[in-house]
Amino acid sequence: MDDIAMEDPGAVLEDRFGRQRSLARAEIEVPWPVRRDRLQRLRALLLEHEQEFAAAIAADFGARARQETRLLELFPSLEGIRHALGHTRTWMRPRARHTGRWFLPARSEVLPQPLGVVGIVAPWNYPLLLVAGPLTAAFAAGNRAMAKLSEFTPAFGARFAARAAEYFTAEELWVANGGVELAQAFCALPFDHLLFTGSTRVGGQVMRAASENLTPVTLELGGKSPALIGPSADFPKAVERIMAGKLLNAGQTCIAPDYVLLPEGRVAAFIAAARAFVATRYPGLGDPKAAAAQPDYTSIIDGAHFERLARLVEDAVSLGAERVSLADGAGTPFGRQFLPVVLTGVPASAQVMQEEIFGPILPLMPYRSLAEALAFVNARPRPLAFYLFERDARVIREVLHSTVSGGVCVNETLLHIAQDDLPFGGIGPSGMGAYHGEKGFETFSHYKPVFRQSRLNLMKLFLPPYGRRFDALVRVLVR
Repeated sequence: MDDIAMEDPGAVLEDRFGRQRSLARAEIEVPWPVRRDRLQRLRALLLEHEQEFAAAIAADFGARARQETRLLELFPSLEGIRHALGHTRTWMRPRARHTGRWFLPARSEVLPQPLGVVGIVAPWNYPLLLVAGPLTAAFAAGNRAMAKLSEFTPAFGARFAARAAEYFTAEELWVANGGVELAQAFCALPFDHLLFTGSTRVGGQVMRAASENLTPVTLELGGKSPALIGPSADFPKAVERIMAGKLLNAGQTCIAPDYVLLPEGRVAAFIAAARAFVATRYPGLGDPKAAAAQPDYTSIIDGAHFERLARLVEDAVSLGAERVSLADGAGTPFGRQFLPVVLTGVPASAQVMQEEIFGPILPLMPYRSLAEALAFVNARPRPLAFYLFERDARVIREVLHSTVSGGVCVNETLLHIAQDDLPFGGIGPSGMGAYHGEKGFETFSHYKPVFRQSRLNLMKLFLPPYGRRFDALVRVLVR
């Protein structure tokens, strides 16, 4: 573990990076037993310290249920490792490619090779999942890794770094904690690949820093992911799944439903169903007579983020929107628990419709026709996720083929991220590149093209002197 806030971050990082790169360059081929061992140690690290990590995450947030951390972070991390252990040997094999007819019987193939040293910048909202997932892909591809954890989750960062040092040498995995200065120095290292998860604004800064070294980047950003309730949707089920996806981690999820497009005239029904969901799933939330915080409802990460959410609501109301609390009683929340609210009559110019919300605020945007709803989505930056609720196969097909987003769930929210055989990533302002499963292996590998010449070949026909013989050959080739 290294907390290098008081040291020269550039010098320390360059030293750690230099050691890893030297070993990576000396060990070009990383056999399956080495990769398997690293994946198994990563799994052991998570399993043997899950309660410690969950407690640290709860301390960082102020309130976050241990069960939610296990469900949203530990379970998908372990499933990703299990998937990699079951498939990496197949992914590692050379892959045959077509050889042009004039070059037969030569053979062509691509050979997956490790890139070398991978840099990972993890965010605060899912601090365990979003370091373990990239590490799984990096180790499966045979790389060494350096990870920079978020300064907003210092308790988790300290515990994870300390425990990681017990399972991995610093030359395999090195974990750093620190603030903005450290992050800037980290992103300036000449990694063989850099994966960043965070905001679109900071993603641009990361890309600029990486460009100085021509470092390839994968940017997992965010944006405004819409939920569209179609005209033939199972409306009660749609509301339930939207609210479930919105309120997990109190909306502090990059793929949380950011706003809802719903048929005109269904706003009141949505609010009634949403209030019933909150009352059932988070009983006592907002009750002014409650003696303690609602144990299953996550707090906002810090005071600055809490105040930002409050300003988003105030701005929308000042522009004519109506705020509707979804919590009975709507008393003063404990700690930083931001009570869930719906906003109706929100003008498109409101700040809440211009930036990613990242909290339990849900604007409702009624539409008169499906075409109007799709035009609304397509007039905005392409989102990281799109959630469609509909039973009509024709409408589903139309929406899927009429919109572009990082990923899609039909009649569900969030769960596409948990499918290990689906790539995860954004497009445009919501991200660049993808990982998870085989796609993660590909992201952190170089697919080296190899041409194997045969003893019997026609290459002497292409040698000079050219003359008429060559002209005749060219006429045959270009027909």
